Amino acid sequence: MHFEDSRRSALTAPKSRPFTADVTGVEADYLTIGDISRIYSLSLRALRFYEERGLLEPVRRGVTRLYDPRSRARLELILKGKQLGFTLTEIRGMIESAEDGAGQESLALAPTQVLEQISMLEKQRRDLDVAIEELRATHSRLLDADAGALVFQAASVAA
Repeated sequence: MHFEDSRRSALTAPKSRPFTADVTGVEADYLTIGDISRIYSLSLRALRFYEERGLLEPVRRGVTRLYDPRSRARLELILKGKQLGFTLTEIRGMIESAEDGAGQESLALAPTQVLEQISMLEKQRRDLDVAIEELRATHSRLLDADAGALVFQAASVAA
């Protein structure tokens, strides 16, 4: 059985441009989950997870998720919050606080929260620097070793 439909589905839409069904007005600005996935280099699973956590609320047309400009702006805030090292719970709280205050999409950050995040990221950087130095030293020992393989020395790992 074959049904004719003037609208393209997300599965048959060309990969080179966003899905646009035969719509007019505001709905022409909507993108499918596949389009959002490609544009932001996110997996479909990640987008669905953000929706399950209440961070994103795409419009539903049947089984199709459609993202309007506001949803995309919110996704960009989520990604910015993740880039800054905040948890999804923290990001949701910041977005909700900003919406309560200004009614626009932004992250509500307090000065102390920013300083705490900087401190946490600096600690992570120090930890990464230690790990990188340990790997460099191990690599150097491997190159110098005749056997070509070396087991980590327990004494060299700092607690």
